[in-house]
Amino acid sequence: MSKTNIASYDVIVVGGGNAALVSALSAHQSGARVAIFEAAPEAEHGGNSRFSSGIFRIPHSGLSEVTALLDEAALDDVKHCRMAAYPAEQYKGDIERTSKGHCDRAQVDVMLKHAFETVRWMKDDIGVKWQLPLGKFFDREKIIAAQGVVDMPPWDTVMAIGEGTGLMEALWDAVRERPGIAVFHESPVSGLIADGDTVSGVTVRRRDTTLRVYGQVILACGGFEASPRLRRQYLGEGWDLVALRGSRFNTGTMMEQAVGVGAAAVGNFGGCHATPHDLDAPKILNPSDADRMSRYSFPYSVMVNAEGRRFMDEGENVFSLTYAKTGAAIVKQPHATAFQVFDQKTLHLLEPRYSVASPVEADTLEELAHKIGVDANTFTTTIEKYNSATLKDATERFHAFACDGVSTGTALDIPKSNWALPIDKPPFVAYGVTCGITFTYGGLRVDNAARVLNDEGLVMPGLWAVGEIAGGFFAFNYPGGSGLTKGAVFGKLAGQSAAERARNIKLA
Repeated sequence: MSKTNIASYDVIVVGGGNAALVSALSAHQSGARVAIFEAAPEAEHGGNSRFSSGIFRIPHSGLSEVTALLDEAALDDVKHCRMAAYPAEQYKGDIERTSKGHCDRAQVDVMLKHAFETVRWMKDDIGVKWQLPLGKFFDREKIIAAQGVVDMPPWDTVMAIGEGTGLMEALWDAVRERPGIAVFHESPVSGLIADGDTVSGVTVRRRDTTLRVYGQVILACGGFEASPRLRRQYLGEGWDLVALRGSRFNTGTMMEQAVGVGAAAVGNFGGCHATPHDLDAPKILNPSDADRMSRYSFPYSVMVNAEGRRFMDEGENVFSLTYAKTGAAIVKQPHATAFQVFDQKTLHLLEPRYSVASPVEADTLEELAHKIGVDANTFTTTIEKYNSATLKDATERFHAFACDGVSTGTALDIPKSNWALPIDKPPFVAYGVTCGITFTYGGLRVDNAARVLNDEGLVMPGLWAVGEIAGGFFAFNYPGGSGLTKGAVFGKLAGQSAAERARNIKLA
């Protein structure tokens, strides 16, 4: 028989990623005694954040303002870069466009208001080291040699040194340095202790014990992307079989538990962040794989399915506004498989992550088709029709680093809106990709302070939700780098709010 132990803290944080640790550190800074309960063993902690690029998309007035956030060791990159401003209104427009208007605009405004100061706080108070993402999506030396001064996308604002792994190492180091934060690994939270709408703690499942832990509760344990059962239930046919791009511990347990005690659910439960993922990657990544299996240079490719047919506009927009929905397009294809096909004109533009892939190369399109296992007649016809639709001056007008309008126009049923160069300079190279799911968009309904709301729209005292478990913010698609920003901004606010409530209860 298991035994039940009882403990209490001011603030209980459930999870071990970016949103969780920012919540814990914020609560501790506000004077609270904090406990972190992480389902993963220490070797695998860090949630989905560990598998991310570590990029934070924040509004800013240009490179001079961003430079103030950078670590001293990263300042050399500034002389090689230009960066235009990224106003809050442009950022808001990107979220509204990618979500097709299904975003909580008030919460978006809160995030935009606090994003820059939160990232600065993470540097100054926590010790996260920021750099420009100069070498993340292009080969650093090649792009500097080609351009001299690089026009950095202003939305890919800063990246943690060491990417997602470096971000989580910095946050976990900060937690370890604070004796007022207790950490429990291999301790999945299995339920909420509730009386009516008020939550007073959690139950924790240990190997031989059930813990009852009392305190203010911040849920920061991700979506349901690691649960094949819930993926099939909410996302639909085929999603139970897709590859997992993030933490295997994000199973949606506490989302379901919260709904079970009266919390409201909100958001696009049929939508998720899903990316082009290496075809040969394991179904569940090892933590050491980090952010190596994504394949985001598809705007410079022609992408075909296992039948040799195009199925999407590869050049609809810059990849950071399309990559998170591309996985969903791939999962609908036969065998959930696609191939990104390049010729020699654009191979130098492939992001560094392609260096760990297994390309297939051939001198002719027919040979390439045979090597990747698609019908040669269909594949060559697809490429020939595409090539015929490209502009005669496409190569001269091509601009790799901005939407260039080099398009196939109306000549094809599925256009390519930008970067439409013909595939005509051999050897030809193909990279196989499948769908990799990162996180889900549906979750718990929260207010502007991250407090969980019940089905009647009322605050559930003692319960907050931050990060991917909080729904209603993203839908259909996603502006790259905004998830980490959202998690940190609302994590910091939730930590302060939970610490304040714990303090007021003591004083009452």
